[in-house]
Amino acid sequence: MALKLSLKPGEKFVVNGAVIVNGDRRATLVLQNKASLLREKDIMQPDEVNTPVRHVYFPIMLMYMDEAGRKGYYEKFVLRMTELLGVVEDPEAKALCVAISQDVMEGEYYKALNKCKKLFVYEKERLNYVPGSVPEDTTGN
Repeated sequence: MALKLSLKPGEKFVVNGAVIVNGDRRATLVLQNKASLLREKDIMQPDEVNTPVRHVYFPIMLMYMDEAGRKGYYEKFVLRMTELLGVVEDPEAKALCVAISQDVMEGEYYKALNKCKKLFVYEKERLNYVPGSVPEDTTGN
C-alpha cells in the first residue's frame, strides 16, 4: 500500500536515514514501497531527551531509523522502559508501556513511537512538563 505524504514548504523528513527537505512550495510525494519515514515533527534531537518518556521514545526512534545499530538501541530501550515501568502507577499508562514493548519486540517501531506519544500526555500531567521548558519546581524551593 502506498503512502501519500503532503509536505509544507521547507518541511524536512527522513527516509531510511536520509534527510530530505521540501522546496519552497507545497508538494505531495507517494512512497510506493515500505520505507522508514519520519516527519520533522516526529524526530527528537539528543538535547530534547530530558524526561523519562523521552528516554524511551529516543531509542525506539533510532531503532526505526538505523537498522545497523538496533541492538545497542534496543538495550537502551529495555533499560529505560524498565525504569519507567518501575515508577508508573497508572494502570492505563502501564498497559501502554507493555503495548509499546510488544511493538518493539515485533519490530513495529513506528507503531511503538505513536503509542509512546500518548505517554507524553501522561508525563505532562504528572510532571507538569512542557517541551522546551524546565519542569516546574513543586517543592516550594
